[in-house]
Amino acid sequence: MAEKLFARAVKGGKNTKIVTLNGKKMTQIPPTVGQLPGLKTLDLQNNLIPTVCSQVNTLTQLTALNLGNNLLEEVPEEMKYLTSLKMLHLFGNQIHRFAPGACDGLQNLTLLNLNNNQLTRIPEEIGRLKSLRYLSINHNQLASIPRELCFLRKLSELHLNYNQLICIPKEIKFLKMLRKLLVARNNIEVLPEEFCDLRNLRILDIAGNVIQIFPPGFQDLKLKEFYCEGNPLFLKQPVQAVKQNIVWSLQEITSRFILAQLAEQNPLLTEALARSPRARGALAGAGRCAVCGEPFLTVWMDCVQFVSPPQSWKTSKNLQLLPLPVFICSYKCFNQRDPNWFGIAQVQSR
Repeated sequence: MAEKLFARAVKGGKNTKIVTLNGKKMTQIPPTVGQLPGLKTLDLQNNLIPTVCSQVNTLTQLTALNLGNNLLEEVPEEMKYLTSLKMLHLFGNQIHRFAPGACDGLQNLTLLNLNNNQLTRIPEEIGRLKSLRYLSINHNQLASIPRELCFLRKLSELHLNYNQLICIPKEIKFLKMLRKLLVARNNIEVLPEEFCDLRNLRILDIAGNVIQIFPPGFQDLKLKEFYCEGNPLFLKQPVQAVKQNIVWSLQEITSRFILAQLAEQNPLLTEALARSPRARGALAGAGRCAVCGEPFLTVWMDCVQFVSPPQSWKTSKNLQLLPLPVFICSYKCFNQRDPNWFGIAQVQSR
């Protein structure tokens, strides 16, 4: 049956450039496909195909392959032979893994659509798709994003809606060309500070996650559209400090003294730290109080600052203010804070 359908679709013989057989209940890709080395487009979506035949390895001029809505269980290894491929549609299958080597030859791939599958992870090999501009893996079961994905420097659109993501890696900052990021309906709790390095980002959808606060500098992104409904964002509700004094540990007292001396470029301490990697590591996480500007290791109180989103942003209707983090080192500074800063926690380690 498949052979007959395919034979009728191939009207130009070896010179055939396009084959389209949608919804024909095909259960296989006919081996005769290997007799079409000049084929440019192969569209076999909405069939019952579970595997890809080995003969596709002759289709080295193929630029578009659509196997959407079939019965594939993996991204086939045979894909590595399609060295001219630019667009690959594998949506609506039962894919739960990448076959070893599947990404090896796809150096020209610009679009990959894996929506509505069963992927629980993206392999590190995704980083080999150096030309990729559009990647969509909506409606899967992804729990994380590999850092290798963040090294796809040409990536412009990334769609990861309806997965099980709990975080975004800090390496996201390397996606300098990213203009559209959709991660709605996941379990993301925090956006990393490095997120604010995405200077070309124009559309961001984080609706339906569990984000409470945005990273410092978030309001400086050049967004055109921003959607965040369904997140438990901090509301503008004051929290009063109940402890007027705190007894600092000896480590904190010593650390604050050393940090203050280093700020004044004390040569003795600078030389001593150069010989003590453990001490340098301990001081590496130091922050500065948003009120007095003095360095500290232990945050006396996390606060939230509320700012209006830029007028140029098209936002969710319910978004009035952006909650941003502010760190304060003492009760004295808490009492001197800006009236739009509100405490949200007490005595935490940075």
